[in-house]
Amino acid sequence: MSGDSDCTRTSPSAGSPSDNKFLPDRPKYVCSLSPDLVTKAREELQEKPEWRLRDVQALRDMVCKDYPSLGTCLDDAFLLRFLRARKFDYDRALQLLVNYHTCRRSWPEVFNNLKPSAIKPVLESGFVTVLPRLDPEGRHVVCIRPDRWTPSNYPITENIRAIYLTLEKLIQSEETQVNGIVILADYKGVSLSKASHFGPFVAKKVIGILQDGFPIRIKAVNIINEPRIFKGIFAIIKPFLKEKIANRFFLHGCDLNSLHQNIPPVILPEEYGGTSGKLDISAWNELLLASEEDFLPDFSQLVLPCDSSPHDMLVSGDADEKQCDDSLRGMKPQLYYCY
Repeated sequence: MSGDSDCTRTSPSAGSPSDNKFLPDRPKYVCSLSPDLVTKAREELQEKPEWRLRDVQALRDMVCKDYPSLGTCLDDAFLLRFLRARKFDYDRALQLLVNYHTCRRSWPEVFNNLKPSAIKPVLESGFVTVLPRLDPEGRHVVCIRPDRWTPSNYPITENIRAIYLTLEKLIQSEETQVNGIVILADYKGVSLSKASHFGPFVAKKVIGILQDGFPIRIKAVNIINEPRIFKGIFAIIKPFLKEKIANRFFLHGCDLNSLHQNIPPVILPEEYGGTSGKLDISAWNELLLASEEDFLPDFSQLVLPCDSSPHDMLVSGDADEKQCDDSLRGMKPQLYYCY
């Protein structure tokens, strides 16, 4: 990953081609988007191909000026993820990039030694996988099945690590950066004891990452087979959700016809009334485990600017933990009632 020396050599803007000799060598960006997706990116994300590299350089300059010790990758393709996720608003893209590294630094249980081989037991359990076919909007469907997790085998943070790595792999694709993803969460068999592991402290961190600390567009969250206990789980989650994201949650219960209105049967496995055969987790597991080298440079320990203030952190440590523990105590009666 690029460090301080990278930034100190990266001061010119894209409008000064004569100064580009001072830039370190980086992989040359080549757009892989189809003409239709270029048009979609222009209309939905305000991405103009003729200005794309200028916008990337502007974000790079801001990083080097305001956060010279961030230690982030400054490649065109990497920075584009953040611009697209924030519709090419420079300030919002910069904040997202800083949040991305802040989140990873503030939760070592999740981000230390984060690589596919480290979460192999979670992948083999089938807790998280990606369906092999895209939906009609060109989006990957991430399938999460909490009932596949046995808490006595490993802590809930291992599941979060597996989801994060799955998203990191998906976001490498420019198509995913433009189209976003869809989540399908099957809560069949989730018990009170399992739900108790996902308290407000964990919920706030996870949602903080997904909403404000990761460059991905979550277009829909489909919940199926949710038990009564899910009312308590959602009560924990909802206060941390932005209205736009909350409106993208769809609770289907056991109604497969309702699910099929959002995700067509042709791309769903038989377990969800689909026609694409049995759910096969092996293809995604093999793909992710074969990508070990992709993650080794990106998940090293980073150093944030020494002048970062506490309010810049999405998670502010002990105070938030105490507050969330208090909230959890208040939520437990509601969980028991729903159960």
